[in-house]
Amino acid sequence: MTGLSLLFPITLSTMAIVLLAPILPALLRDFADVPGHDYWVPMILTVPALCVALFSPVAGVLGDWFGRRRLLMWSFVAYAVVGIAPVFLTDLTAILISRIGVGLAEALIMVLTTTMIGDYFTGAARDKWLAGQTAMASMSALVFFNVGGQLGAFGWRVPFWVYASALVMLALVWRYTWEPAENDTGDEATCAPHHASWAGFPWARMAGTLAISVYGSVMFYTVQIQAGRGLAELGVADPGRIGFLTSIASIGVPVGTWIYSRVGQMRVALLLLGEFALLTAGFLLMSRASGTTPFLIGCFINQLGAGLLLPTLLVWAMDGLPFETRARGAGMWTGAFSVGQFLCPVVVTYASTHTGGLMGAFGVLSAAALLGAAGALTGVIRRPQTAPIPA
Repeated sequence: MTGLSLLFPITLSTMAIVLLAPILPALLRDFADVPGHDYWVPMILTVPALCVALFSPVAGVLGDWFGRRRLLMWSFVAYAVVGIAPVFLTDLTAILISRIGVGLAEALIMVLTTTMIGDYFTGAARDKWLAGQTAMASMSALVFFNVGGQLGAFGWRVPFWVYASALVMLALVWRYTWEPAENDTGDEATCAPHHASWAGFPWARMAGTLAISVYGSVMFYTVQIQAGRGLAELGVADPGRIGFLTSIASIGVPVGTWIYSRVGQMRVALLLLGEFALLTAGFLLMSRASGTTPFLIGCFINQLGAGLLLPTLLVWAMDGLPFETRARGAGMWTGAFSVGQFLCPVVVTYASTHTGGLMGAFGVLSAAALLGAAGALTGVIRRPQTAPIPA
């Protein structure tokens, strides 16, 4: 139950965007008289992710200074309050401010739950729960998309009530967790750790991990964000069918996470080699598809690699971090992966304008993934087979 209580909160990051996607047309209609509404209204969905990218490193600093559990519980309260706020707000600016609050609370929740998993668990158990975050987030996306659509039928304000579920997660964390102690994580800490020193922080390894995480994050989110457009270009016009087909292809992410649970003890370089190879093949099939079936096969292969890549990067980032700097390391990684999410549509749009369309952009990403595989292959060749996973 301790692991589950820290696993469920990852769904709140998915909720911030996916739950509201079905009501975006209604929001656009309701605020049509606001100047620039075509630009501002979609930010209701996207601004939390930008806040996570910017604030996650700060959330890590707060976690190492004030402690994890109490700060996490207050974050749940804040998330619920600002998440529900649009039910009662009528001004678009006020709604956007509340969404900034959602992003700040979301950053704290993501960083602190990941840190506490690292505090409570070690070895294979830690890897299992960290990888489980990927599967939970992916599967919740399928649920929230349908929940948002069903509740949106009663008005665009109704889906915002779902943000109250953060209070249920607050109850689970209150019941099944404790403030991790520095020397023995089985004991309750009696005071805030107040760790601010960066002594012993693995800057060189973390810099490489963060760079690869931004790179991989762009590829991780491409199918989730752009697959609908690809299907539309291939002649699928019904939005319901586009959503269904995209969700089917996205099953590759939890399948990839499950595979990681079986092979996660392999060397990081070998894992990255296989993952970037799958991303390369998936993007290549997508770029050359002439119909929906080969396109969806490419999407599934791509998402399989993405489902393997995310836990690999997360476990790699958390590996070897001491208690004193663990929250800051988790914050850096969360911020880096969110930066990739923010950059993803920018990269795809830029590639599309220079290659004649979306399918050309998929071809560019296939080449980029192949470059990542080549880098991983270099790591495999340069290190002996008996070398341990980088610490």
